[in-house]
Amino acid sequence: MEAQEYELALKAYYRAAAEEGATIDTLSAIGSANLALGRLGQAEKMLRRALEEDPTFVPAMNNLGVVLMERGKLGEARLVFQQAFAQDSGQTDSIRENLMRAIAATEAVVYSPDEEEGEFRLVRREKGKYVLLTQL
Repeated sequence: MEAQEYELALKAYYRAAAEEGATIDTLSAIGSANLALGRLGQAEKMLRRALEEDPTFVPAMNNLGVVLMERGKLGEARLVFQQAFAQDSGQTDSIRENLMRAIAATEAVVYSPDEEEGEFRLVRREKGKYVLLTQL
């Protein structure tokens, strides 16, 4: 991973998982390698599995938060970063920065009548039923 050889790292992590079993460390490492490769769905799945093994494992929480931010799941990412920050007692700068970004991103998603993309549209779904839609 340090050499930015993510495919090789991923193969090594899978080999370790086959030999030692799917431990919290191997699951988290596989998730992190997938994140580095941009495979967000796979990364999310592995990081969630890691957290099933140990819900207090801070590196997996932090990386899951990053995946969720990348996937646009801002509210859930914020909660995950808050949990990681609490577990870490606020000692890791990167977790604190990620939490601040998540908070800023969730608070930036507000209705603005001046922006065209914030406008509402009334859409007819079926006879007598309508849905109010927005780009938010």
